[in-house]
Amino acid sequence: MPEALASLLGWIIPALVVFGTTAIAVAVTVWAVRRARRSPKRRTAALADRDRAGVQLVRLDDAVAELELEVGLSGALYGGGAPASLRRARLTAQHVRDASFEEYRLAGEPTATPDEIRRTATRIERKTAEALGVIQRARSEHSAWMRENVSAAEQVAAEQARLAALRAAMGDPRRLVEDLRSRYAVEEWRDAARAGESAVAEAEQAEQLLARAAEEAGDPTRSALADLAAAERSLRLAEADARTLEETHRLVTQAAQAVAGEIAAARTALRQALVTREQLEPGDAARLGAEIRVISDQLDALETDAAARPTRTIDRIARLRDRLDLALGDARTAQQRLRGARTALPGTLAAARGAIAQAEASVAHARAGAPARLRLLSAQRELADARQADDPVAALDAARQAMRDAEDAKALADFERTGG
Repeated sequence: MPEALASLLGWIIPALVVFGTTAIAVAVTVWAVRRARRSPKRRTAALADRDRAGVQLVRLDDAVAELELEVGLSGALYGGGAPASLRRARLTAQHVRDASFEEYRLAGEPTATPDEIRRTATRIERKTAEALGVIQRARSEHSAWMRENVSAAEQVAAEQARLAALRAAMGDPRRLVEDLRSRYAVEEWRDAARAGESAVAEAEQAEQLLARAAEEAGDPTRSALADLAAAERSLRLAEADARTLEETHRLVTQAAQAVAGEIAAARTALRQALVTREQLEPGDAARLGAEIRVISDQLDALETDAAARPTRTIDRIARLRDRLDLALGDARTAQQRLRGARTALPGTLAAARGAIAQAEASVAHARAGAPARLRLLSAQRELADARQADDPVAALDAARQAMRDAEDAKALADFERTGG
């Protein structure tokens, strides 16, 4: 029996040593492979792939914007008789763009591994290339349809009618700018003035191009397509600038009407915070009291020129309300939080709309890349969620997040525009 046990041990011990050594080697190899896959070098390379995918995603986003205008023009100018493939391509491309931006966002999370980032980048490039192909085929089909059904002279006439409608809708931009200039500080109307001047210049450029295209359309030896395309680009820019002018005027005017109510609501919130302070422990009460004094002083400073700077005032009040909520923390009851959210929500929504409008203009003028556009899309989505939310607290959180995302989008776009 001892001999059998010794023989058995003589076989088991070497086997355990061999298998144990192999298991350790396998574990070390797996650990080394995983570590290599997550190394900073591999992550940097994977993020470079993501950046390249972002470039393709920007191309798709621009193509979708162009296609949306083309679909609208097709329906407005040609009675909806253009090929339906144009509209189908738009829906397909929009779906791919939105889904790809979400994948792009997730691939930028710190928890994403280099392999996951690389796979996502490859998938984004493949899907955007397919969507761009769909758009290109639809536009080619549309161009062929136009050549067969719409003459150059008809296209020129349609564009001239559109230019006339734009000018009628736009009126005299100087009047809107002068209305703002007479009542508000320069930072309130600077963007509106710039947009108005650009809209007028682009409309004049479109008029000159269309006049030349009309001459070319009457000469069978010449082609009007190049001037028609250039006039179309000028018209689109003029329309975008006209919208910026109108939106800025509307935001400033609405802010001026709301600023007194927002200041009163902020002071009410401060008084309620003082009541809450009386119920706290001495240390917490002292910290809250100091914060209330700072916020109150800043609100007093804002009120001195609130009439001249309404949008800035609304924006600053929204931030002060956010700061007050952070200072109060969990000291309030659920009813107090709900009441505070209801009073803070209108001003925060207005501030978020203003921040998004500024971000949209910066992204458009800078032809910004994927990071800025992703932040802008996130801000727009958060603002939509805030408007639809039934719970005022959730709506307020979403509106504040929309403000932060819009600020990030504008900062990224401005950085790119200045050569960053």
